Amino acid sequence: MFSNGQLIFGILFAIAFAIIIYLAYRKDLKIHKKYYRGSVWVLIAFIAFILMIATIKFVFV
Repeated sequence: MFSNGQLIFGILFAIAFAIIIYLAYRKDLKIHKKYYRGSVWVLIAFIAFILMIATIKFVFV
């Protein structure tokens, strides 16, 4: 389906992309801690809302 060159390129690209994303995150870690302090609660509320919708769907269907 893919040639050897395409597979090698895809693997190397994925590895390089993951490394660059990791380094960018580490660079901005102090800024994230300062400005996104309460974002965990937003995530928890969003997950709870989705679970509530799924529960209502399976209970009433």
